Amino acid sequence: MGSQRTIITISDDDKLWLENYSKAHGISMAESVRRGIKQLKENDTGEAYKRLVLQTRGVWKGEDGLRYQDKLRAEWR
Repeated sequence: MGSQRTIITISDDDKLWLENYSKAHGISMAESVRRGIKQLKENDTGEAYKRLVLQTRGVWKGEDGLRYQDKLRAEWR
């Protein structure tokens, strides 16, 4: 698998934080960004979405949901 060079724009505060973090950990800013992306990918399991679905399951007590949507959308025409 190859690598891609990418230019990003971040705020001055974020740049300063990234510089300080990288220096404190003895790594380049690019390595800090790579590690951050890796963490995001590893933690993106959809758990927050699953929790939301479970928390709101059964909230709708109206008529058939599809029929209700069709009725609302008919008003837009």
